[in-house]
Amino acid sequence: MKIHIIGGSGTGKSYIADILSKQFKVPHFDLDDIFWDNNSQYYGIKMPINRRTKSLEKILQEENWIIEGVYYKWLEDSFKKADYIFILNVSTWVYKYRIILRFLKRKVGITKGKKETIESLIKLIKWTDNYNKETIPKIIDFLEPYKKKVIVLESAIDILKYT
Repeated sequence: MKIHIIGGSGTGKSYIADILSKQFKVPHFDLDDIFWDNNSQYYGIKMPINRRTKSLEKILQEENWIIEGVYYKWLEDSFKKADYIFILNVSTWVYKYRIILRFLKRKVGITKGKKETIESLIKLIKWTDNYNKETIPKIIDFLEPYKKKVIVLESAIDILKYT
């Protein structure tokens, strides 16, 4: 089982990937952990391209995997090897609700996460609005060579119908 899940913030990528990972005992990889340098003392530092590429190559050597994230341009090998490519295009109100709820849970310490501010929350919502409006159509075009395994869904939980 090789699954690639794409979608903006708050679409349920991590949630459904975690469910699938546990259900099928398949490793789950969040592309943010490859794209961003989480060991940097500064927020928003990108991982050097060569390290990012090596990390992706290592994942793709696994017999089974679930990869999820917002990225697409540097993931050609993942798309080639995936059995399914799910694009999550959920309702505006759903992802905004989830982004705000996640922010609040982090603020009060219910869940762990990056230190965020109201300003960063607003920027994330605006970024996600743009991602859904501008980037999702570009991703669909980019994935044209793989259209037989691309499935666009309005709910992450619908992925369970295909696995």
